[in-house]
Amino acid sequence: MTDVALTPDTLDVEFRKRTEAPAPDFPGVHTLGVVEYGPRPAGPSLTHRGVELTVPMAAAEADGFAEVWTTTRPVRTGYHRGIHYAYDGEHLFCAGRLPAARSYARQTEEAYTALLELAGELGYHSLFRMWNFIGRINEDNAERLEIYRDFCLGRATAFEKSRYPLRRLSAATGIGALGEGISFCALSAKSGSCTPLENPRQIAAYHYPPRYGPKSPSFARATHVRHTAAATGTGTAEDAPPPLDTPTHDRLYVSGTASIVGHASVHAGRIEEQVRTTLDNIAGVIGDANAAAHGLAHGYRLTDLYRAKVYVRHAGHLDAVRRLCAEAFAPEAEIAYLNVDICRSDLLVEIEGIAR
Repeated sequence: MTDVALTPDTLDVEFRKRTEAPAPDFPGVHTLGVVEYGPRPAGPSLTHRGVELTVPMAAAEADGFAEVWTTTRPVRTGYHRGIHYAYDGEHLFCAGRLPAARSYARQTEEAYTALLELAGELGYHSLFRMWNFIGRINEDNAERLEIYRDFCLGRATAFEKSRYPLRRLSAATGIGALGEGISFCALSAKSGSCTPLENPRQIAAYHYPPRYGPKSPSFARATHVRHTAAATGTGTAEDAPPPLDTPTHDRLYVSGTASIVGHASVHAGRIEEQVRTTLDNIAGVIGDANAAAHGLAHGYRLTDLYRAKVYVRHAGHLDAVRRLCAEAFAPEAEIAYLNVDICRSDLLVEIEGIAR
């Protein structure tokens, strides 16, 4: 009988300090991708660590960290129309970067079209997580359209032209970055079961009214994924789908979440109230009642979030945000804090995470 590696899980992520030397992979564990949060952009590039992307999100080197995605399957890499990618037979990690431009809709459409095209050609049809790091996110482009709305226009157009169903849109984060340009990365699955979730406290983002831009943001509030475990030391990226009795593990990927009820921002200028509303929104989307409404066997609690990133607009609010998050999350949860702008100018904080 073949031993099955359940620890570490077939796909996992950890935070490491950027000042540390890269930790070696354990036997049977391979690096799929690395996103470094530093002061300057770099990449994406293909290395022995799969895809590496550095996004400008930390004011100083000492404030940065690396987000390392690992898998128990062998990894292969490639390049397709501006997209650097790594894949393991079950998961596909993609990354790209758009240089500074007068407007971004066309570039974004082309990049997301290439990403969706690649995922389809390789057979990774279940997009389950997207991240978009957007420089000058609240400023206007050359056509006097806010850059976040400019980005949303291009992304939505790519999904529409690719005939990607709204009900299959995945969890996502669209967040501010230092400097200019847009960096992005995404994860897709091949045979894992993916269930997008909406939040009963909020209107689906892709149904926002026109006041938020020419195209609504294209994402779900969370995605539940049943990952398939890999047999230790066997297989290649081209393996056939795993047998039906292959062990699985569940993860719930929570989108970047803010102080929005319905479609409106609430508690303008009040950081503690915005944090509490954000946490209430996360609790609502991951809880038992909402999980059952989406056909899942069980939900999660805030204390089930084991990795989280917290984006805070004003450095002076960091202490209050840390205190409230420490009260809400489990003591052992890994939480990274970043001082960047949020997708709406009246929002002060945004939180994303992974529950298990």
